[in-house]
Amino acid sequence: MTTVTMTVNGKTVSGEVEDRTLLVEFIRENLELTGTHVGCDTSQCGVCVIHMDGKAIKSCTTLAVQASGSQITTIEGLATGDELHPVQKAFKEHHGLQCGFCTPGMVMAAVDMINRLGPNLDEATIRHELEGNLCRCTGYHNIVKAIKAAADEMAALPQAAE
Repeated sequence: MTTVTMTVNGKTVSGEVEDRTLLVEFIRENLELTGTHVGCDTSQCGVCVIHMDGKAIKSCTTLAVQASGSQITTIEGLATGDELHPVQKAFKEHHGLQCGFCTPGMVMAAVDMINRLGPNLDEATIRHELEGNLCRCTGYHNIVKAIKAAADEMAALPQAAE
């Protein structure tokens, strides 16, 4: 067993893990943050996307020991109190979800996309950037619309939010 320590959603956390424990398992089982989902375990679906040190990663193919010492943000850490993150708000307002299973990973990927590429996102860019995040319900139209709306809103903010 190895002790891992990291900052998750602004809180320092530690735990004992086997070296083979996936980061998604540590987040869900040890920290009881179940917004990060487990889908394919092969890095294909994107439901496990979180941010590690400010970059989107798939937590189903990252070991918890690899994340020790890192800053982790999960879907639970995006909102500020009762105020939803602009991407969360846009997904709600533009019906960018149906069953909700892929939504946390989509939102986390979208925040990363906007932070990296800025607010001037067109539909083709958004669709290209979402490769690796699968949705079986929506057909992506409203997801793309929500991401574009969030990018526009974030551009109007004094400073990009994460």
